[in-house]
Order: sequence, then structure tokens, then C-alpha cells
Amino acid sequence: MPDPHAIIWKIGRPLLRLYWRVSRPLTAGVRGMVFDGEGRVLLVRHTYIPGWYLPGGGVERGETMALSLRRELEEEAGVTLTGEARLYGIYANFREFKSDHVALYVVAHGDYEHEPRRSPEIAESGFFALDALPEGITPSTARRIAEVCEGRPPDEFW
Repeated sequence: MPDPHAIIWKIGRPLLRLYWRVSRPLTAGVRGMVFDGEGRVLLVRHTYIPGWYLPGGGVERGETMALSLRRELEEEAGVTLTGEARLYGIYANFREFKSDHVALYVVAHGDYEHEPRRSPEIAESGFFALDALPEGITPSTARRIAEVCEGRPPDEFW
């Protein structure tokens, strides 16, 4: 039986996008690139959109980007930061909103505790070796991983 939360989100998301376009001409989001002790990267697959992504989401009113990152990592992947997340880059993403900007943070092994848990918006999550990323990883996610792991400067666009 389909998850009722996923069905509501699939129906409501287009309406929310329209609302955001009108009410939020500038939006901000965060993504966390979390590495484990074996150098694998944490990815999540949502219930409402296809593909594998870095965990993260929108910055809420009254939140800093760092606070938003902490909240999103906890909600989506059961990752609790115990150390610093390093800001890697800020990217523009004009595909979804009029002016969306995404801050990418890198979280090293040892700077977090991880206790996987269920979330209504996450179908599955896991750590993946860099040479064995899952089928369906989004192009933007793959580009961000390559930038960080190859030491390249961040692109301007997500």
C-alpha cells in the first residue's frame, strides 16, 4: 500500500512550488556531503521524487544555514553533528525556483553520530563507495561529489 504521506506530498508539491515562486522570490537550501570512515558518501532517495541526492533541504524562516543543515541531516538521515561541517560552496539553482541558492557542506567522519531512522520523506539511505554510486544518482549530486573528491573549485550552478 502506498505511503499516504508520499501521496499527499506528490499532490501538494506542485502547489507548494507555485506558492514559493510567488511568495519567495529568493530561496536558500543546504546539502550535506557526509563521509564515513571508509570514505563512502551518504545519499538519500526521497519518496516523492526519483533519484539519489545528498541529504538536505530548505532553510526555514529564522534558521541559519548551519542550523538548517543540522536539522535536515537529523530528519532525513539520522545524522547528528558533533563537530564542524565545512562550507564547500554556494551554488545557484534556477531550475526549480526564481532564485534558489544552495550551500554545500562537507562533513568528515568523526564529526557526527549516525543512527539510521525512518522518515516519511525518505525511501532509503546509505553510504556508497565513490566508485560504486547507485544507479539513478542525480547529475547535480554526481557533479558535487566529483568536485569535492577531486579537489576542484565549486561550480557556480547546482
